[in-house]
Amino acid sequence: MKRCIAVLSLLLMLAGVACAELPSATDAIVKQALSSGKPTVIDLGARTCIPCKKMAPILESLSGEYRGKASVLFIDVHENRAAAEKFRVQMIPTQIFFDARGKEVKRHIGFAEKSEIVRELKTLGIK
Repeated sequence: MKRCIAVLSLLLMLAGVACAELPSATDAIVKQALSSGKPTVIDLGARTCIPCKKMAPILESLSGEYRGKASVLFIDVHENRAAAEKFRVQMIPTQIFFDARGKEVKRHIGFAEKSEIVRELKTLGIK
């Protein structure tokens, strides 16, 4: 019985990790991040998009790992269509990388592995 409870607890914890997601960033949060003097990556997607759902725990993890060094943001384009237009998003998910001055330096369309995002952040000077 104890073993079943332990397994059930582990499964519930893993389910929580799989559903981890950042809140959708507001225009004010985006503006603050881009003027912070730190690199920023913004993932534009939707909570209903399968590849976007797969990105959610990656973004959540990176947000914590790079807190204070870089901004990792998510914008749900179904909730914020103006952001999709502003950033010229044609397909989701789209990740846009900005340097410390807030200038776009790279764009990736589609699912991105954590290692790909880390590599781009390192290119922007994050250690």
